[in-house]
Amino acid sequence: MTLATLLLFILASAVTIITPGPTVLLAMSNGSRHGVRAACWGMGGAVLADLILIGAVACGLGVVLAASEIAFQVVKWAGAAYLAWLGWKLLRADAALAMPSVQARTDRPTGLALGLRSFVVALTNPKALLFMSAFLPQFINPAAPLPTQYAILAAVMALMNVATMLAYAALGAQMVRAFQGGGLRWLNRVCGGLLIGLAGTLALYRRAAP
Repeated sequence: MTLATLLLFILASAVTIITPGPTVLLAMSNGSRHGVRAACWGMGGAVLADLILIGAVACGLGVVLAASEIAFQVVKWAGAAYLAWLGWKLLRADAALAMPSVQARTDRPTGLALGLRSFVVALTNPKALLFMSAFLPQFINPAAPLPTQYAILAAVMALMNVATMLAYAALGAQMVRAFQGGGLRWLNRVCGGLLIGLAGTLALYRRAAP
């Protein structure tokens, strides 16, 4: 892998990573409801899932998912249902609970729970695995050691994902300071509605014909 190829990968990845997706929306929601430090647990879960997906691509499991209609449907509907459930919870969330200083410690989810939530959302998105299966090999030199190249791409994507989610989490935390009561409720509803919309998009997603 040449430096030019790596720079092209960074540029191409940035376009897709910066665009708000489920894990980015969760990062912003976690930042607004629980603070940036707590949101970092969710970022860790999302990055861990991405690393597993890249490992799956390197092992050829993305091709298996693309070929198996049953496996594709199971993962797709599980991911859509979970996204819809998270969106519904946000729609029904009390605005007061979005203020980290107001929320009682006993009511806050643990860091492990936040991490697991983002991990499941990222891992149950078949679009991500199919996208990586088509996207990553374009930057791989088949004549060079494959594990090293996939490790480099995984590290770059992880850093870019963390930077993006951190920015959105910080944005969510800043919005908490700018909004009061009704504004916080509005933020919950926007994030919840977008997650439900993404769930619907995922449910309607169809694989490209072989």
